This record gives sequence, C-alpha cells and structure tokens, in this order.
Amino acid sequence: MEQLNYLYTNQRTGNHSPRKVSRSDFQRDYDRIIFSSSFRRLQNKTQVFPLPGSVFVHNRLTHSLEVSSVGRSLGTLAGEFINDNFKKNLSEESSNFYLYDLQSVIAAACLCHDVGNPAFGHSGEDAIASYFEKNESELKNIFTEKEWADFTNFEGNANAIRILTHQQNGKDEGGVQLTHTTLSAIAKYPCEAIAKKKGYVNRKKFGFFQNEKEIFTEIATNTAMKMESSEPLVYKRNPFVWLVEMADDICYNIIDMEDAHRLGIISTSDCESLFLEVIKETTNNDLKRIEKKLLALQNQNEKISYLRAKLIGSLIASGMELYKANFQAIVEGSHNLGILDMMKKNSPSLDKIEKFSQSNIYNHRSVVEIENAGYNVMYELLDHFIPPVLKPKDDRKGYEKKALQLMPSQFHYDNGTTYQKVLGVLDFVSGMTDNFATDIYRKIKGIDIGMTV
Repeated sequence: MEQLNYLYTNQRTGNHSPRKVSRSDFQRDYDRIIFSSSFRRLQNKTQVFPLPGSVFVHNRLTHSLEVSSVGRSLGTLAGEFINDNFKKNLSEESSNFYLYDLQSVIAAACLCHDVGNPAFGHSGEDAIASYFEKNESELKNIFTEKEWADFTNFEGNANAIRILTHQQNGKDEGGVQLTHTTLSAIAKYPCEAIAKKKGYVNRKKFGFFQNEKEIFTEIATNTAMKMESSEPLVYKRNPFVWLVEMADDICYNIIDMEDAHRLGIISTSDCESLFLEVIKETTNNDLKRIEKKLLALQNQNEKISYLRAKLIGSLIASGMELYKANFQAIVEGSHNLGILDMMKKNSPSLDKIEKFSQSNIYNHRSVVEIENAGYNVMYELLDHFIPPVLKPKDDRKGYEKKALQLMPSQFHYDNGTTYQKVLGVLDFVSGMTDNFATDIYRKIKGIDIGMTV
C-alpha cells in the first residue's frame, strides 16, 4: 500500500507552482471551480427536466452542488478509513492529506464532474456524435482514425478534461488550473476513444480527446495511475474516482425521483414506498421513528424531502462499507464493478427505482419532447458552424464568414490543425446553455429576427 503516498499531488495545470496561502491547494480547487464560467453555465443546463416553468427542480448546477456535498462526506469517511488502516504505510504528509484534504479533493471533483456536458443533457451529446456519423462520407478522411473516434463518440467526461485544462485562444495556460489530483478524480474512463470496450468499468466510455492526451498522461503520471495499455492508451482508475462516481450515482438516482414528484409526474405513494423499501434494505435506522415522523408531516413534498435525506444517508453508509471491503482491489486496479451496482445486489429496491425512473420519468412525454427538440437544435448549430471552419479562409463565402463571426475569438484556432479548428466549434456549441443554444438557433434559422445587444 505504499502507492497511497503517490495518489495525490498539488501540481497544477499550467505549471503554476504551489503557494503558501490560508487555504490548502485542494480547497483552492473547489473555490476556482465555483468562480469559473464553465461551472456557472450549469445553472441553465438540463439535468432531467429542462425549462420546467414555475416549479423549481434541479439543473446541472444544483445537482453538482448536492453531489459535492455527498462527495465531501464520502471523502471524509474514506480518508479516516485509509489513515486508520494503513497508517504504517503512510508518510506524515500523506496521513495529513487523507485526514484533512481528501474530502476537499472529492468535493471539488464532484463539483466539476458535469462541466463537459452540453446543453440538453445526453441528447446534446448524441447530436454531436451523430452529426459526424451522418456526414462520414465528406468528413472522415479529413481526420486521423483517433481524431475521428473523438468526434463520433463525443463524451461529456472527455470534454470536462478539455474545458478544465485547455488554453483557449487569448487566455491563460492551464485552463481553470486545478491540481492534477482533482482532475484525476473525475477521470471515470481514463482511456482514449478507440479504446472503448464494454464490460470494463474504466473503458465503458472515454476520458480525453487526442488534443489533451499529453496533459492527461502528465496527470496520470503525477497521481500514480497504473497504465493498462500504451497503445491504445488506457489507465486504471485513480481510487478517488470511485468516491466521485458513488456520490453522483447516489444523487441522481434519488433526486430525479424527488423532482418528478414535485412536478406531479409520479405519485407520493409510489415515491414514498420505493424510498422506504431501500431504506429498510440499506440501514439500521429506527424505521418506526422514520414512519412516525412521516405521519407527523402533512406536506407531501416535505415527506419526500425527509425520506430523500434519510435515504442518501443510508446509501452513503452502505456504499462506504463496500468501498472499504473492496479497497485492496480498487487500489490495485482490478476491481471492475461500480459501487452502485454492488449496492443493487444487496438492495433489489434500488434496481426497482432505476427501472421505475426509466419508465415513468426519463421516458415521460415532456422529457422526450425536449430531448428531441434539443437534439435538433444542437445538430443544426453544428451544421451552421462546422462547414465554414473546414474551408480555407480565402475560400469562404460571405455567409460562411458571417457565420463564424458569431463565434467568440477564443474559439477560433486559425493557425491550428483542422482537428483543432473543429474542436473550437465543439467548445463553443457544447458550452452553450439550453437557453442560449435555443436563442441562437432561432436567430440563425430566421424564426426570431430583430436586433439584440
């Protein structure tokens, strides 16, 4: 377990040296994310229910804040466990890191785990990938095999690494300039796109674009991530990733149900019974006390909020026990099953919640309608910007030049490769909020015409 001393570093992207300040380097990561524009834009990006009107439900920003809260608890518990059980293997610095800093790393990583997701959720990702698939005959030969795989498998996780580390045109190097530790903790799929492979937890999707391959290798090296393969490039997960993934899985499985209840999509009785079933399977809490409290609460939303809080607490405790029991395999890189999937084996009702959500929430007509609309908006935006950027500057027609004038200067890489120029368009389009994407779509299509400043 000597490896535990090398899983973290305060080295930042952009070669910024650590400084002595009132906050630790990992607390600074959290604060940098909070004040970043990429995090701020999450307030108008779809979680599940976009543009819900007067009923306040979760967006990507509130989801990320709640995941971060759960992640901080998991990081604290994991740090105490590591320090208590492997103290003889830890240096004094490492002991202090696990006791006092791991919680900040996990909280910061949870905070930024969704910054790479485009507008309109997964339908936005699908629109980007399918744009290239549908235009394969004209576009594929322009790029290398690996570059093409980046586009046809477009992935929010890889895009997050790019947003957080990439130097945009005219801006400072290193992106948000986070520590390599926090960045490694969001790398759920530490491999390149051509290495995707079903059945492998670290290769289910991919974690970095070719443009960020060098910086990702540096991050992996500095946080002792084990290389599984050099060609294609694949790493084992950093053990901290499992905590970030667990926090995300706990939150979205439960909170989507709470939102659907607030919107009247599912009934109080269905939500209450499913939550109580999981609590019974995952906790030693006094269930009679919980049921007594429910009887005392008259407001239906308050009942579900109370159960949600109890359930999240139960899942944190249950998930941590599984993390501890499998810690040796997690550190070695041989563990291959998500913590939530393991929890489902002990709690069949968790699987019932997922299936219920699939049928009654994610396939609800209002959600599907918005996903279809979002897909078309994103696809059409790409079709407006990518053809002009592929042309040499002198060959562009007047309307193509006008199209590219809509893109801010930081997204223009006129001296870069064709691959980098297209990535600039993807940076612009994927970074849009739901409202901005819809607004610019309506304007370029002539649906809304008029001057805005």
